[in-house]
Amino acid sequence: MATVADPAEAGTPAADGRGRAEGRRSRATAPGGRRHGPPLLAISPFYVLFAVFGAFPVVFSLYLSFQDWDGIGDMRFVGLKQYGWLLEDSVFWHSVLNTFEIWFLSTVPMLFLALVLAFLLHSQVRFTGAYRVAYFIPNVTSMVAMTVVFGSVFAQTGLANSALRMVGMDGVGWLSSEWGIKVSLSIMIIWRWVGYNALIFLAGLQAIPTEHFEAARVDGANSWQTLFRVVLPQLRPVVLFAAVTSTINGLQIFTESQVLFQSTDVGTIGGPGQEGMTIVLYLWQKAFKDHQFGYGAAMGWLLFAIIAVFTLINWRLVSGSDREGRAGIRSLLRRKGAARNGR
Repeated sequence: MATVADPAEAGTPAADGRGRAEGRRSRATAPGGRRHGPPLLAISPFYVLFAVFGAFPVVFSLYLSFQDWDGIGDMRFVGLKQYGWLLEDSVFWHSVLNTFEIWFLSTVPMLFLALVLAFLLHSQVRFTGAYRVAYFIPNVTSMVAMTVVFGSVFAQTGLANSALRMVGMDGVGWLSSEWGIKVSLSIMIIWRWVGYNALIFLAGLQAIPTEHFEAARVDGANSWQTLFRVVLPQLRPVVLFAAVTSTINGLQIFTESQVLFQSTDVGTIGGPGQEGMTIVLYLWQKAFKDHQFGYGAAMGWLLFAIIAVFTLINWRLVSGSDREGRAGIRSLLRRKGAARNGR
């Protein structure tokens, strides 16, 4: 004789336990029947490493910027005094001026050369792949090793002055004069980053639809008008990326200056007259040589503020021009469509 389950049994403790277990299983299982646990466990090492080596140092450096600490003894809370001392530090402002001068001397020529190289690679030339690899090699080469090489090239009896003397010119104090130091550092930065940015510009060029070039020809535009009215407006997002990354890298110059003018004498860090002293190099000197870690942390956060301001300026300038360029391109395409319909 068959038995019929009593509906009241659904409220028994055993039934409630089964219901809670099924609820937990449903919450831990994806809609397709897959469990959430294993994928989350697989990606958890990244978040653990980021929290330990990324997020924690950033938060701790902000806390440290309000402390006076030599790295060993007890911390002493000083509040905003570190930032006040920093604003009154003449050496810091000298390093800021040096950094901006080196950044300008390197970034502007580097972006122009990168754009020219991108146009050359975009044209139909042989061995394009080999050129791309050759242009990218400096970016992955050890900058410490290459700085040693450049130090030999720019020495008083180095290759650069020897080449100048061969054409009847006097040698230049590349590593002893104010602008010689800045030009030497700028050349090293250009050598390192021009190929990388050229490949970025090349990717932007290859993404431009061919119909836009056809619309410019229908409208009667010559090569220069096509460049400034069609190509550059559509490259502005790429130019923004290159300008922002170049600004971030340029304002954090350290390796070139530190290796080129390394010395055990604290007073000569940055070269003669400290003309090669950059913000990050001065931060390193104060934190790791003078053991003023709170002062170095405050300098790092002030550098972050400077980079953020310059990034915002670049974004505003390029985004406004980008809207105008897109409007011009839409006008060209409409005229092309009208000309095609007229035929």
